[in-house]
Formats: sequence, structure tokens, C-alpha cells
Amino acid sequence: MSASSAPVAQNDEPDRDGQMRAIAQTEYGGPEVLSLQRVPKPVPNDNQVLVRVHAAAVTAGDWHLMRGKPLFIRPMFGGVRRPKIKTLGSDMAGTVEAVGSAVTQLQPGAAVFGDLSECGFGAFAEYVCVPESALVLKPEQVDFEVAAAVPGSALAALQGLRDVGQIQPGQRVLINGASGGVGSFAVQMAKMFGAEVTAVCSAHKMAMVRSLHPDHLLDSTQTDFTQTDQRYDLILDTAAYRLIWDYLPALAPQGTYVLVGGGGAQFLQGMLLGPLLSKLSDGQGPAKGQRRVKCLATQPNQADLLTLRDLLAAGKIVPFIGQRYDLDEVPKAIRHLEARQVMGKAVIRVAPTA
Repeated sequence: MSASSAPVAQNDEPDRDGQMRAIAQTEYGGPEVLSLQRVPKPVPNDNQVLVRVHAAAVTAGDWHLMRGKPLFIRPMFGGVRRPKIKTLGSDMAGTVEAVGSAVTQLQPGAAVFGDLSECGFGAFAEYVCVPESALVLKPEQVDFEVAAAVPGSALAALQGLRDVGQIQPGQRVLINGASGGVGSFAVQMAKMFGAEVTAVCSAHKMAMVRSLHPDHLLDSTQTDFTQTDQRYDLILDTAAYRLIWDYLPALAPQGTYVLVGGGGAQFLQGMLLGPLLSKLSDGQGPAKGQRRVKCLATQPNQADLLTLRDLLAAGKIVPFIGQRYDLDEVPKAIRHLEARQVMGKAVIRVAPTA
């Protein structure tokens, strides 16, 4: 059953009979396995808050979990043959409606945003129960849709550059896939860290990436940056189109390649062969030094969410929202994301903000 044909109420207000609207799935597959359903409204336990979701954002993790691919993620999330996680959605923003007896940081009425990827997902619904540690207060001047576009992608950009890539001021940094969710944040953050930033994207997305103010902008359909004379101290690869060793010639001696996302083959290659590739790619001559190949495994945490909140409030990072969808259009949003048709972030409008 498609989302558009699901027999549910189409009004914007949550149902008053203890139920809510949610996008759910019972099997792995393409967007056609997702449907808009009426399900019981959740009740928070002592350590949770109940959040009325105003907006959510689609991430690559959603379509990986929807399809159950690569296969190694299935046992990680509890469903080898069928998905244990029925409702996807990790990035969200909303209003706290109720709190458990052990909750100390948040009160009903608080406007919050957060990353639910470590606590069961569930953002593609009108309500979700969340540990308070997965949330932070939303900046007052930022609307819910903008806040929902931040958590997962900005967290990956921050940890990929700062923690894994160990970015330094003055370094030459290349962001491959600069028009995507992670890439668009990475361009802004690399500039914030004082790097000289080269952004790479396809021709029809260049205007969007140019608005992020990189120092240099390359059209991936016209220029293969691995075949130029330029060498980079850090490459953050969010596109993952090619085999990792194709990028090594573009690294400076002692440079670092960081893989963010990608398909199962690229990720396993990075995890299993990264140390070997690093050893085999030692620079030679007077500037010899070992190049490093690393993979990002994002670690959601409240401290980094607070950092993102401060950057968002100060206007140092601004999400580019390329597309907006209603809740029943989640399958369409994920289909567009899989096809790499989304610029920046795709936001799901779940409930009115008033």
C-alpha cells in the first residue's frame, strides 16, 4: 500500500482517541514498503519525554534501514528478516508534551530538537518518546523546520572534520559531495575552522554550493580533482562514488581521507583496508609522510548537539533546505534522496507550529 492510499485521517491535528499518524513498515524494501498508518500514541517511561513532532528530516540512514542494506546493519538494529524499527526518522524538532518522573532537564512546552538514531528512531510520526539526553533546546529565533534539518548531518560534518580529520587552520580541505546534507554543513564548518575549502559538486548544484562561500568550487562533471596537481591535507568524502584508493593521489603527504557514509562496499573497504591503504600510500621523497584513510562512525551525544545549537543560534551554520514534504510524502522524499536528487536537506512537515 502506498502512503497516498493509506486509510487514515488526513487532517493536520493529532487524533483524539489515543492514536496518531505515523509512517510505518513491516518488511524491508523500497519506498513502497512505507505507508501512513494510525498507530497508538506512545507513553513516556520515567526517563523519557513525549515530543509532539513538528518537523523531521530525511537522512541516508533512513533509506539504509528501509531497505535493510548493507546487510550487516540488520543485526545491529535487531531485525534480520523483518525490521524491528517500524517507524524511521532520526532528525526531528518539536515541542515537549509530557515528561517522565525522572526527567530533570526538560519541561512540557519546551521547544527541542535532536537526533534519535541511538534511541529507536521514530521521528516520522506525530509523537515520539525520547530520552532527554537525545535532545537540546531549540534556539528561539530558529523555526522547527530549520532545527530539524541540523542534527544528524551537522553532527557527521562536525565529527568528521574535527575528530576524525583533525582539521587545522590553514589546511587545504576538499569536501566531495558538497551539495548534500553532510557536505553542505562541512563546507561551512571547514571555513569556520579556518581552512582553505574546495567544494566539489555536479554542475546543476553549483549555484547552491556557491552560496555556502567555499574558497574554490569544482564541477565534478568537468574536473576530476584526483587528476590535477592540487594536493589536499584533508578530503571529506560524502559522495563515495569511487573506490577509496582512487582518491589517494589527491592527498598531500600526511594528508587524511575521511569517508562519510557511502554504500556497504565503500564502508567495508574503508574499515577493513583503511590501515593497509594508509601504509601503502606513504609519500616518498623530501616530503614523505604517511597518508591516512579513515571512516566516520558518528557518535550522537548531547554535548555536540549543544555545540550545534550554539552554532545555529549564532548563524555560523545554516541548513540549506532543498525540498519540503508532508508526512504522507516520506516515501517520495526517501526516493529522491536515494536518487541523489536532494540538494542540502529534505524536511518533512509533520505538524503545524502554532
